[in-house]
Amino acid sequence: MVSKFSSRRPLDEGEEAEIQKIIASDPDAPEATDEQLAQAKPFAEAFPDLMESIKRARGRPKMAAPKVAVTLRVDPDVLERFQSKGKNWRSDMTQALRKAVGLT
Repeated sequence: MVSKFSSRRPLDEGEEAEIQKIIASDPDAPEATDEQLAQAKPFAEAFPDLMESIKRARGRPKMAAPKVAVTLRVDPDVLERFQSKGKNWRSDMTQALRKAVGLT
């Protein structure tokens, strides 16, 4: 959508008057009065139950047993063998380590 009003420069009086006329003519969104603005409350204060129901934590959900990042030096031929198995080579390496220590 192309706008004929640019925010890169101040509006002249004619443009400002035209914008105010458009705002005033919108029946679905009348401009709030000073009394209405004085009675306005923040969303969380006006609808605490609804706010609580839509509140969510940011980021990825916590895992029950998150994996631990480590640095591990392995022989090049061992790494090459696992990587040659394809995209899931890390999972294959994990399974091999689990088997080696008796966890599976």
